[in-house]
Amino acid sequence: MTTQTKQPLSHLDWLEAEAIHILREVAGQCSNPVLLFSGGKDSLCILRLAEKAFRPGRFPFPLLHIDTGHNYQEVINFRDQRAAELGERLIVRSVEDSMKRGTVVLKSPDEPRNKHQSVTLLESIEEFGFDCCIGGARRDEEKARAKERIMSFRDEFGQWDPKNQRPELWNLYNARSHKGENIRAFPISNWTEMDVWQYIERENLQLPSIYFAHQRDVVMRGGAIVPINVPLASGEVINQPKAGEEVINMQVRFRTVGDITCTAPVISDADNVEKIVLETATTTITERGATRLDDQTSDASMEQRKKEGYF
Repeated sequence: MTTQTKQPLSHLDWLEAEAIHILREVAGQCSNPVLLFSGGKDSLCILRLAEKAFRPGRFPFPLLHIDTGHNYQEVINFRDQRAAELGERLIVRSVEDSMKRGTVVLKSPDEPRNKHQSVTLLESIEEFGFDCCIGGARRDEEKARAKERIMSFRDEFGQWDPKNQRPELWNLYNARSHKGENIRAFPISNWTEMDVWQYIERENLQLPSIYFAHQRDVVMRGGAIVPINVPLASGEVINQPKAGEEVINMQVRFRTVGDITCTAPVISDADNVEKIVLETATTTITERGATRLDDQTSDASMEQRKKEGYF
């Protein structure tokens, strides 16, 4: 009689199993969920998790991207390619459409549009009647994100109150909501940036090219590396250098992707996932702290945006 030896689950196996469980809880408890998909590394991990949770069937939710109109074209192209490969429905709504409706008003033409995604997202939730938005936020990203539950309740105005959240004891998740209310579900909330990159390496996931080291014209502005003369799909070129700024051609990569006007790269020679994993293991600054200029306006900037309906 032979005795089979059980192999212990790895750290990534545990995180994957938890995330798949959360995705299935959303599908079981919510009547009209949607998965927020930008083409970035976190949402790409959630796509793989959704494949493992629901294939060979179709996803029980469409994909939704809130486009600022100032996203990197490499990421937008990759977003469309990945959605087409999966054969899943991709809904795109733009901050620029909200600007045309007058529900978003910029203080200046070059104002970062990230925070205004909240308005367009809430409009999209109302348009389609979504009762749950699945997002790729992680608790290690930023102080406000660390306050989130796995199932984060938003009221009928789309607002989040960090002091009024449902308990989540013994991994019991409550996604119930009344008409007009909304749940934000975060399957990889317990993951870190390192976990994401190790999962990408293990699953051999494809990524937009700007995550890897490449040469790019930049300037130093406010202590951050700012990419300049970035072309948009419309043909417009944004982030032009200011008078007196020295243009430097530098080898950089992006740790996170978002609105061009507020997403900074980092100096790096990591041109493959293995090198990025090693680089991530030695960094002492969070990815948002190093690269998101709009989070550096104050310690409470992200929390205020989340209260207003941000991801």
